[in-house]
Amino acid sequence: MKYNKSFLGVGWKFPPEFDKREKSVVLVSEEQDIRESLFILLSTRPGERMMQPDYGCNLSLLNFESISDALVNRARQIIHKAVLHYEARIQLDEVKIVERDDLEGKLVFQLEYTIRKTNKRNNIVYPYYLLEGTEIVDMPK
Repeated sequence: MKYNKSFLGVGWKFPPEFDKREKSVVLVSEEQDIRESLFILLSTRPGERMMQPDYGCNLSLLNFESISDALVNRARQIIHKAVLHYEARIQLDEVKIVERDDLEGKLVFQLEYTIRKTNKRNNIVYPYYLLEGTEIVDMPK
C-alpha cells in the first residue's frame, strides 16, 4: 500500500534542471525533496541568498585550514546548527566522517537523520573540499 507523502514537500531538483517537453523546472517531492534541501543547505554560504541572508551552512569558515580532530568537530557543529535551524522536517541523528584525506583537504560527511512525520531513517553523503583550486598550471611566458 502506497501512502501519499506530499506533506513532506515539493521543491526544485538540485542542481536545477529543466524539462524541455513541459517547458518547466524539474521538481522533486517527498524524501527526495528533503535530500535535495540538505544538499542546498550544506552548499550555501550565509549571505548568498538576498532574501534569507542567514540561510546556509558556513563550512567555508574552515577553508584552507589543516584537517585535525578539532576541525572535524567544528564542522560537525556547523552542520548540526544549520540543520537544526533550517530543516525542520528532520531530526539529525548523527554526522559521521566516512572519508578523511588530509593531503587532499577532503572530508566526506554522512548525515544520518529521521524524517519527523514518517519516523523513517535516511542518510546522505556530502563531500567537502577544504582546499579548492589546488590544480596549479604553469602559464606560458
